[in-house]
Amino acid sequence: MMINTEWYRIFLHASESLNMTKAAQHLNMTQPSVSYAIKQLEEALGVKLFDRLSKGILLTEEGHALYDQVKQAFDTLDYAEHYMKQLGQLNEGRLRIGANGAIIRDYIVPLLDIFRSQYPNIRVQVSQQKTGHILEQLKQGFLDLGYVYLPVKDEEIKVVDSFVSPYCVVAGNSFASLAKAPLSAAHLAELPLLMLSSGSATRSYIEAWFQTQDVEAAADFELNSLDMLAEFAERGYGAAILPRAFVASSIKEGSLLELNMEVPLPDRSVGVAVRKHSSPSLAAEAFLHIQSSRSL
Repeated sequence: MMINTEWYRIFLHASESLNMTKAAQHLNMTQPSVSYAIKQLEEALGVKLFDRLSKGILLTEEGHALYDQVKQAFDTLDYAEHYMKQLGQLNEGRLRIGANGAIIRDYIVPLLDIFRSQYPNIRVQVSQQKTGHILEQLKQGFLDLGYVYLPVKDEEIKVVDSFVSPYCVVAGNSFASLAKAPLSAAHLAELPLLMLSSGSATRSYIEAWFQTQDVEAAADFELNSLDMLAEFAERGYGAAILPRAFVASSIKEGSLLELNMEVPLPDRSVGVAVRKHSSPSLAAEAFLHIQSSRSL
């Protein structure tokens, strides 16, 4: 049974003032209108809510019980209204992002620094994951934004923005003689190769590049992070294929050398993915706006 919500609001004010006239004044209503609403509520509920006295009203036992429930309900509604206003002003809320380590460090962290300075009360959650897991988390509603390597073939996922991530071949200074002239893919495959573990999108990208030149490449070191690949490359254990932004500072400082290739590595496209047919949160929209502004 649905009862007019306005009756409950009138009941709440009457209960707190214990005077129909004062309740009417507070509600900008006439006293007969307040009395009528209370009578309608009592008839709808089948209980007497007030005892009428010569100088006011008193809650009955049933009236007290109803007041506790109605007060709690209206307090909840007031909080919900306040919270929605805070969300609308980005004073509350959260932003959940999934990406791999290189994208987080080189692309997301600079954007997060700006976002946090503008919206310090938004709770930010970032998880480092592989592309496949990011897509699953998006579809289940556990992430707001997912930064994944393209292409993405999933009917439940929509890519709302993208950018390019160039890759390069690097090695330590013990391989300085190889930096004098461009290398073929076959020559590179003869060197000790440092790669991510099988099954990652980056490993598949590297293997596909070798295969386009009819070269089969095997990893001498299989590691689980780009940081470890860069570390072993700096120490002279072999050559690694890494995002240029990830190793730019090391190349500039001279701890890593870039090895030029006869057939350059193709740039990789990174897409910003969301769940299709799902509205992004206000926090996610604000983050995307910062990203688009930075790319202009």
